[in-house]
Amino acid sequence: MSKALIGVDLGGTRIKSVALDKEGKILQQLYTATQDGDDSAWKKATAACIEELKSNLGTSDYVVGISAPGLPNEKNSAIAFMPGRLQGLENFDWSSFINHRTWVLNDAIGAMMAEAKLGVAKNMKNAVLITLGTGVGGAILIDGKPYQGSFQKAGHIGHITLDNEGEPDVTGMPGSLEDAIGNATIQKRSQGRFRDTYELLDAYRNGDHFARTVWLTSVKKLAIGIACVTNVLSPECVILAGGITEAGKDLFEPLENFLSQYEWRAGGNKTVILKSQFGDMAGAIGAACFALTQDS
Repeated sequence: MSKALIGVDLGGTRIKSVALDKEGKILQQLYTATQDGDDSAWKKATAACIEELKSNLGTSDYVVGISAPGLPNEKNSAIAFMPGRLQGLENFDWSSFINHRTWVLNDAIGAMMAEAKLGVAKNMKNAVLITLGTGVGGAILIDGKPYQGSFQKAGHIGHITLDNEGEPDVTGMPGSLEDAIGNATIQKRSQGRFRDTYELLDAYRNGDHFARTVWLTSVKKLAIGIACVTNVLSPECVILAGGITEAGKDLFEPLENFLSQYEWRAGGNKTVILKSQFGDMAGAIGAACFALTQDS
């Protein structure tokens, strides 16, 4: 790498940011609350993270990338469409705000770029990545390259329908995968008992029967969604990224059990399920990698 890198992943719950040196080594990572609902607060918080990371780089030669939910514009200078969350994000000019050229891309595409360039999908040609966080995103790698499709909309796996009679999600799709497991709907799914997935998992681990039902129902729906995707794309692997993957075996063990029921394994061929190497920092690292490819 010829330049130092700064990457930010603007999530609905937390802002994750990272600095990497010219060799791609992680120098510093930062986490801060997003404060969705106060666009002035999260915009200033993002700028503050970039400023802190910049001050520790030891060089003035660096690139900046931001990943965020939604669809970027054709120039990758802003998120053009983001319904329902992070009001003030659409068409916001980050380059002017932080006074440095900034490249913007979808958060799941960012995570895939991190894994394809530096992580678990480094030597793979065909892969799918699903981000599990406030919402559920996705990205597709075909023949070693991220596939974005027309209007840069491809990969929105969170908006596939699992229940045609379910409530519409932020894009209008009924009973979506995003609403089945995304952190944004945990209070609704738990009838108000849990504020977030972390509280749900804590109760699940302590033997709470209701928490077990809610959690395993969500994981079952995730397995069905993954099985649908493998039928369409037949990837070498499916990578799971985002904060919910920190559930570890409490996610991956029941997921594998459900997949053994639902995945079509013709000829005994099974899609490998992998955890993102970079965890919830994948989007930020991928945004930094993307910025480097655009700046060069």
